[in-house]
Amino acid sequence: MAERYTIARYTRSGERFEILVKPDEALSYRMGKEIPISEILVSDTVYTDANKGLRASQEALMKAFGTVEPEKIAEIILKKGELLLTAEQRRRIVEEKRRQIIAYISKHCVDPRTKLPHPPLRVEQAMEQIHYSIDPFRDAEEQAKEVIELLRSVLPISMETMSLAIHVPASYVGKAYGIVKGLADIKKEEWGSDGSWRALVEVPAGSYGTLLEKLGEATKGNAQVKVLG
Repeated sequence: MAERYTIARYTRSGERFEILVKPDEALSYRMGKEIPISEILVSDTVYTDANKGLRASQEALMKAFGTVEPEKIAEIILKKGELLLTAEQRRRIVEEKRRQIIAYISKHCVDPRTKLPHPPLRVEQAMEQIHYSIDPFRDAEEQAKEVIELLRSVLPISMETMSLAIHVPASYVGKAYGIVKGLADIKKEEWGSDGSWRALVEVPAGSYGTLLEKLGEATKGNAQVKVLG
């Protein structure tokens, strides 16, 4: 199949329907970008088998979609059907998902013996051992949780969280708040009459060191962090 187009297909009322679409535009549309259907379609023809050039009949289209208008049919197929990725698209998306999965595991997991996070390279090497097949369309976090369970056979690993009490002087709250919110789950917070900020948070054990480092830099060492458990 030429890389200048790919197929989107959808089975409805027991019959398969296919359209020819531009690969990158169709993928962007599937991932939420607003693109006019006319800019995605290679042609207005709806097929039952695009590779064989078999066109769907008007009767079949009306029965399945309630319309014979190509763009309305294409919108349904693109939203609800299957988009066949090109080899380059699949490689690119799978690699991005791999990076997201590795980042999630490094952030949320630790070696239970040392309580330290596993470096991304170690996680990547362990993933190669378990031969996990990454799904380009499934959520990275959902897949990461599956990978964590499989990694237990080749790597000492556990998901742990830490409870922290944080106090930040007023002059540093602006920078510190965003850092804490980005790395931890704020369970409780209060503001002092002097503008200082106190919070009880939960942070993935693998992100504890990063939180301390960034918070220390943002507050010039003036933030107080106490481990509660």
